[in-house]
Amino acid sequence: MSNAVIQLLVLAGIAIFLILRLKAVLGTREGFEKPPVTAPVPEGRAVRRDFEVIEGGPDRDITDHVSDGSDAAKALAAMKLAEPSFSVGDFLQGARGAYEMILMAFEKGDLASVKPFLGPEVYDSFAEVVAAREAQGLTITAEFIGLRELALHGAEFDAATDEGEISVRYVGELISVARDSNGAIVEGDPKSARKQRDVWTFARKMGASDPNWQLVATGE
Repeated sequence: MSNAVIQLLVLAGIAIFLILRLKAVLGTREGFEKPPVTAPVPEGRAVRRDFEVIEGGPDRDITDHVSDGSDAAKALAAMKLAEPSFSVGDFLQGARGAYEMILMAFEKGDLASVKPFLGPEVYDSFAEVVAAREAQGLTITAEFIGLRELALHGAEFDAATDEGEISVRYVGELISVARDSNGAIVEGDPKSARKQRDVWTFARKMGASDPNWQLVATGE
């Protein structure tokens, strides 16, 4: 056997040895492989990636609206304990819609449509004003322009009854005009909006099946 043939056989043997070693280290890949599977994390353990998981701390759903550690913050936290699904942000969104709905019902004298959302004292107070306007022969036309400000004003919680109260400060704009029986304007300007400032207090028993809050007090 010539030296050239012997050298080729030696080189082939070395190549085969290297291929076998590479397969042993890297494994064999065929077609599209599934991505690697991450081992499941036992329940109750936090997953740490490239950041530190911070547990606890202030509840931003509360501290975004009132000062941390304030009486209002403590009351809101107690409401959440009594009803874990309660959200301050969601409440304020509902309070935004309730303001326009109740205010316009009052302006137009249509209290029946919002009676379920009014506490007895507020309903009676509104009804007296509506009745007085009707007795004077006044007709009200109103248009809600928009809400310029909405903020949580205060909160209280009665642990004995699970009754929660939240006060909301509003600044809205509307056009409201009162006309007498002859159609003459006695109050308001149909071409000019006026600001309406209110502080409304809503109440509800936390954890109750009825999700609706009732307006129980009004002020400025």
